[in-house]
Amino acid sequence: MNKQSPTEKLLIVGCGDIGQRLARQINPLGYQVTGLRRQLVTDLPYLHYRQCDVTNAEQLHPLLAEGFDVIVISMTPAERSDEGYEKAYVNSCKQLITGLQQQPYKPRLIMFVSSTAVYSQQDGSWVDETSPTNPDGFSGKRLLEAEDIILNSDYPGSILRCSGIYGPGRHRLIEQAINQRASASPHYTNRIHAEDCAAALVHLIERAKQRPLDAIYVATDSNPAPMIEVVSWIAEQLGIHQFVAADAINERGNKRISNQRLLDTGLQLRYPDFKTGYADLLASYLPPK
Repeated sequence: MNKQSPTEKLLIVGCGDIGQRLARQINPLGYQVTGLRRQLVTDLPYLHYRQCDVTNAEQLHPLLAEGFDVIVISMTPAERSDEGYEKAYVNSCKQLITGLQQQPYKPRLIMFVSSTAVYSQQDGSWVDETSPTNPDGFSGKRLLEAEDIILNSDYPGSILRCSGIYGPGRHRLIEQAINQRASASPHYTNRIHAEDCAAALVHLIERAKQRPLDAIYVATDSNPAPMIEVVSWIAEQLGIHQFVAADAINERGNKRISNQRLLDTGLQLRYPDFKTGYADLLASYLPPK
């Protein structure tokens, strides 16, 4: 679709923080970006918002009729429950595919932003796109269900499984250290800066113009690390000596996630480890030099 057009139309379904970052980063490449949200917010210079409940066919299908070259699904559940995840991910994907089947055009790419919650490994082993997915929680199960809807559709699709996203507005570990609620767990944790998450989407959307994408990519930084190492470093930068709590809840799982497939596509991470990523965030907590 629109092969002769210099401007491609990108639709971001569930356009929150990651969607805004994606829109900002991809704007210089000549995309016309539309973002769907449940509640309408003010447009940005690089992003036009439309109010839409994507699980509602009467609202979604007329919007799809406008025609889009690329569709990115980046939903946030209204509540952390099985019902919330089913509605946000499974029902949204079902309505999207049903709506597209009623249109005369075919998008060149559908990308679904998923999560490494689909992996349940607990032994500190390395995990990648080929590893077994046997989630024991509702979140991973519903995400896998949504992934299958996209990958089994008649449209070119790819899944981006993101590890723990952090960045501006996502300071949970910093706040835990400050409030002496950090975990001293030796279990490995995995994370990706929000800017790198968006950059991975841009990179894959552009790459798909030249060659088919793999079905699944994992977006995570290059340095899985034990939780105690991460929070200890954060506390050290802040000059905090007491930062852990004996009853603090540990991160789910214990695995080291590999980003090699994504790096092999040529993506260069701006924040390849937690130290480079958290250094920028910590600046707002430190007194000016």
